[in-house]
Amino acid sequence: MPENAATTVGVIANPASGRDIRRLVSGASVFDNGEKGNMVFRLMVGLAAVGVEYVLMMPAASGLYDSLERTLRAASSASERRRLPRLELVEMTVRHTARDTVEALAAMERRGVAAVVVLGGDGTNRIVARHCDAAVPVCALSTGTNNAFPEMREATVAGIATGLVAGRQVGEEALRREKILRVDVNGEKNRDCALVDVAVNSEIFVGARALWRAGDISEVVVSSARPDAVGLSSIAGLLEPTGRDAAYGLHVRLTPPDAAETVLTVPLTPGLVVPVGVEEVSRLNPGEAAVLKPGAGSVALDGEREIEVGPSDRVEVRLDPDGPLTIDVAEAMRQAARRNLLNDALP
Repeated sequence: MPENAATTVGVIANPASGRDIRRLVSGASVFDNGEKGNMVFRLMVGLAAVGVEYVLMMPAASGLYDSLERTLRAASSASERRRLPRLELVEMTVRHTARDTVEALAAMERRGVAAVVVLGGDGTNRIVARHCDAAVPVCALSTGTNNAFPEMREATVAGIATGLVAGRQVGEEALRREKILRVDVNGEKNRDCALVDVAVNSEIFVGARALWRAGDISEVVVSSARPDAVGLSSIAGLLEPTGRDAAYGLHVRLTPPDAAETVLTVPLTPGLVVPVGVEEVSRLNPGEAAVLKPGAGSVALDGEREIEVGPSDRVEVRLDPDGPLTIDVAEAMRQAARRNLLNDALP
């Protein structure tokens, strides 16, 4: 692989989201590994169209890679051959845990990738945000269950936009610095983080991780909140819509619906709409700490229980405006149109 990082893009394709319990307890869809493999192929077509020569990919489950390999073979044997980037898998041991993503990112950064494309949900992108170099732009494509952070976009177009950023053919206006929530536990700074929401849950053990029972949740801190989102952040979004570009987040304390003056009808997961009682909502400014009420339970990050806590533990959530750097696909394509970057771009 050449030293010129501008021709190299990394790909993280998470194969684990199909095991999310929310697919069993609600109507959440299954985004299978075969379709993810097809998405990687379409991404590569878009990358090639704007000059990206190499793709460095995290090893994936057999269903995902088998699908990709079949599509690549079919493309190479077609009478009208398409020029595609050279695909290389990161050499690493696959454990089917979050550690795989961390190790793959480290390997990609050592190889000098100019951008990273992530196929996954909020949980996968949270891991990437925590461990990726802050200077490496990320294109987040939605393939998970609850997807408040990644976007649902056609992979071909996302590949073109990512390639334009990787090759520095578009300006910094196509990049966006995201907010992030930093979680401190008992004075330990940045114990973990969340991109969208941090929630207190009464379940003592991490267990199946995903949250889907509204009655177990007592408070939520969000970095942004859309009323049309699905998940915990939609609670805050129905109270005070807060965009990614807003200079603040929100802290919402909940109470049982029969004891609340404000009761919201919330799409908590795909296919599951429940009543949620609200006790209080307040803004959280950058640098401020929201102190979560003590108690036995767990702290969920972007919809998944991650930290087990007891009554004596002190948990604080800080809003940091200097989170991951992401690619604004729409803006990258607008710049390409204005500058005629795609005129005669295909070989």
